[in-house]
Amino acid sequence: MKNKPATTADYQRRINIVVEYIRTHLDETLDLRTLAEVSSFSPCHFHRIVSAFLGEPPGEFIARTRIETAARLLLYSDLTVAEIAYRVGYDAPSSLTKAFGRFFGISPKEYRTAKNLPSMTTRMHSDAGIRLSKPKMLEIPEKTVAYLRAQGDYGEVDYGDCFARLWQYVKEQKLFSAGIESIVVYHNDPDISKSGDLRCDVCLTIPKGPVAVGPVGVKTIAAGRYAMFVHTGPYAGLGGAYHKIFREWLPRSGCELCDSPGFERYRNNPDRVPAEKLKTEIYIPLK
Repeated sequence: MKNKPATTADYQRRINIVVEYIRTHLDETLDLRTLAEVSSFSPCHFHRIVSAFLGEPPGEFIARTRIETAARLLLYSDLTVAEIAYRVGYDAPSSLTKAFGRFFGISPKEYRTAKNLPSMTTRMHSDAGIRLSKPKMLEIPEKTVAYLRAQGDYGEVDYGDCFARLWQYVKEQKLFSAGIESIVVYHNDPDISKSGDLRCDVCLTIPKGPVAVGPVGVKTIAAGRYAMFVHTGPYAGLGGAYHKIFREWLPRSGCELCDSPGFERYRNNPDRVPAEKLKTEIYIPLK
């Protein structure tokens, strides 16, 4: 017998809580009992439930999230290997080195040295024809968003369906207001993570106060300082835009990335505007 939709939706809501808690508490001890408590799952069944929803055991998900976060910090920050190790939850730099070797086959120092090679994966980006504005440095206020979490290759996510479901949530909860923004928050670097492990949150900004309903979660995007670029053109060019930002702009900018994920804001609707005129704001979080 199939689960009732409300039951499945509630489970997904609690899985979202687990994932968000892990992402924001990497520097702490993440034991299964604590995670079961914050998500209101039975400790007895927590491991099996989370494994079924995430497609991997919670311990493996935590380990992979720590390694992927460490890899991003190696590429895009000046933190030492030791500082990164403690920041992502390892008790010693040697523990990070061992885990990094198992995941990537090289040491953290070798990974950092190799960051200017064409690619650490099979992905290649072309900057040819990329139309990208000069960045604006902005202080962004906190945003409350309703979101749906999607998993898989970023190029294959059905963003249109996710936004349609979010608009339905806005309608049902009577949250219509002027200036609702369409946003996607990306939690993984596609040049680091396997395509099947990529996760993003498709979001609509909403007033404060609403509660999560089923798979639709509610959270905040932290206030902070961001470099905002505007990309003009098809969404297929966004990978090249990020490559240009991180390869050319960031090393020369004197800026340092903070640990929170970046996001994109979509100024126009791909169903109403030709691909070459699409405007995407890219927000890069800075310290």
